[in-house]
Amino acid sequence: MEAKKINIKNRRATFDYEIGDTYTAGMVLTGTEIKSIRSGKASLTDSYCIIDRGEVWVKGMNISEYFYGSYNNHIARRDRKLLLSKKEIAKIEKAISDPGYTLIPLRIFINDRGYAKLVVGVARGKKQYDKRQSIKEREDKRILDRMMKK
Repeated sequence: MEAKKINIKNRRATFDYEIGDTYTAGMVLTGTEIKSIRSGKASLTDSYCIIDRGEVWVKGMNISEYFYGSYNNHIARRDRKLLLSKKEIAKIEKAISDPGYTLIPLRIFINDRGYAKLVVGVARGKKQYDKRQSIKEREDKRILDRMMKK
């Protein structure tokens, strides 16, 4: 029996931000949290990352309570620690110290060993005209794809 691939994306991030460097981080999770992620019950909307005392934390990430969990179930929107090396944290800290840059979670996936990983990216917010340009390019691509199919 083949396990289904978990790939939860933050679609809003690519629309609102220009993504620069990306890093893959492990997460400190409880037992019911990993079970919920494996069943696909996680969301990255309205989540962001901060660096506090040399540690990277993700805030606002929603991992729904596990359906079969008991009174030991986890809190859905708690802060979760990310596992990165000191060199990576130093690079990220230097990159987001520039005005206009932030650290955004992009994707959650389960690796080959069964661990949940979070891809974070150093991002710069887009202006309104950049967003309009993205919409125009997406619509042009959609029109070309329709013409190619006919």
